[in-house]
Amino acid sequence: MESVNRTLENRSFWKAGAFDIGPTNWNPSQDELEHARVHPKFLHSNATSHKWAFGAIAELLDNAVDEINNGATFVKVDRIYNKRDNSPALLFLDDGGGMDPEGIRKCMSLGYSTKKTNDTIGQYGNGFKTSTMRLGADVIVFSRAFRKGKATQSVGLLSYTFLRKTGQDDVIVPMIDFDISKHWAEPLIYGSQDDWSTNLNTILEWSPFSSKDDLMQQFEDIGPHGTKVLIYNLWLNDEGIYELNFDEDDEDIKLRDEVSRLSKLSKKAAEIETHISKRLLHSLRAYVSMLYLKKFKNFKIFLRGEPVEQFNIADELKCKEVVIYRPHVSSMKEAIMETTLGFIKEAPALPITGFNIYHKNRLIRPFWKVTGDGNSKGNGIVGVLEANFIEPAHDKQDFERSSLFSRLESKLKQMQMDYWRTHCHLIGHLPDPSFLRKLEKTSSTLPLQTQGQRVDHSQSQSQSQTMPGLAVNPRPDLMANHARTVYNNGVPVARAPPGFDTGFDQEVTRGDGSVDIDQICDENIQLFMRCEEHTQRKNELTTTVNDLEKKVAETKRKCAELSLRLELLRRQNFVS
Repeated sequence: MESVNRTLENRSFWKAGAFDIGPTNWNPSQDELEHARVHPKFLHSNATSHKWAFGAIAELLDNAVDEINNGATFVKVDRIYNKRDNSPALLFLDDGGGMDPEGIRKCMSLGYSTKKTNDTIGQYGNGFKTSTMRLGADVIVFSRAFRKGKATQSVGLLSYTFLRKTGQDDVIVPMIDFDISKHWAEPLIYGSQDDWSTNLNTILEWSPFSSKDDLMQQFEDIGPHGTKVLIYNLWLNDEGIYELNFDEDDEDIKLRDEVSRLSKLSKKAAEIETHISKRLLHSLRAYVSMLYLKKFKNFKIFLRGEPVEQFNIADELKCKEVVIYRPHVSSMKEAIMETTLGFIKEAPALPITGFNIYHKNRLIRPFWKVTGDGNSKGNGIVGVLEANFIEPAHDKQDFERSSLFSRLESKLKQMQMDYWRTHCHLIGHLPDPSFLRKLEKTSSTLPLQTQGQRVDHSQSQSQSQTMPGLAVNPRPDLMANHARTVYNNGVPVARAPPGFDTGFDQEVTRGDGSVDIDQICDENIQLFMRCEEHTQRKNELTTTVNDLEKKVAETKRKCAELSLRLELLRRQNFVS
């Protein structure tokens, strides 16, 4: 069969499902029970749940990460070439426990999942099919496993091209298995030899490997156990170019349409796009670096030959604060969610904001913006949290809409606004007026605390919660002898206020001698308050000037009207 017949007429993913279903033979074969069938068209429609190609890649990485429980130490993602036509193909290789003949059949069937523990990411038994079919028309799987004293290796082919080209009305997945316990590959035959040979010949005809020796050679880089997934006949975009861009960066995989869009941006917009919140939308390396919250100890992800360095944006936030939220979840004894909030290191220059929400260590919603687009309050604030009490959607790019999710959204909005109100002045914004009013009320009642003296937690904890991180003293003249203690959950913490962390002792030297840094902080707050007063006074004067200008204009209008009337009266008297 010519190679041209091994590809679909339409290679664009979003158009590949548009074909008419031919006549179907519903009569079962002899000795075959009647059963419900899954038409090949369902493979495509099922894969459309992945709107984003990187989401499909993440599903396959999840499978490898789940294999950490079975001793996996790495997963490799790379571009290789199809030996038949030299077209690019996508490779995933891990050294996990692998799949035995039963396992690979469950993997390539719909709805089966062998993952029953609470710490695994996959749960629906559908991710492998949707993700591979979203990335390419065909996938071949090689796996080695050791189960119950028996070593096996298996090959399975899920080929949308084969099903379409041969007019199948049911999803047929040819598979072959070998027993390698005796150090050679002995075929495992469950039916007849003819059936086994038919499966092998179908795999050789529709896969990138045209001989049995070539097929067996694919196990050499797997080792004693592990899995190798090869996706080929990758989808094209609407312009007929591969959706995945392997050419721009030798150590990355990009989304071609996004890269094309970036080339048309203005200089300012292009600067914003350099932030990881934007790069992860088109750079697989950037996305995978944030995909898992906790850093792996004995596991690495290699992308095109180079390890991916894991990145948690919470590690570089400024003025960090941890907020505890206890959602009411009937199915859990007590759910506790910790949210780390702070300003990005580029704040206030870049208007980046949003919450990175993880579920069981996996990123589901990156930089989710909970406030409206027209609201500048909250710009620069980023949060990181793990929400295991809500369920992700099937594509793991969003959460199921539920009352729990709605309450979480409301809580995150409140967290962001509260943080902005008490911290915005630390990155150069004017203090929030309501925060200043609270500051004025509490500054007159704050207790002075001499250095080295025991702290009364009950008197100071509520004040520290009202003004997190701010040191304010009612008597600046005593600052040289007194220092304000900052509290964290009732525990005194000796540190400089946020925005004034110098790394040195809490004293600075000016021309007139040594001054406690709390005095500078207090003076800074007073200057902000005076600035706010001047701004308010300026607005009042501007309003007064506008009112006077309106009155002057009205007076001029009345004068002009009176002059006109006088002129008319003069003319009437002159005529008479």
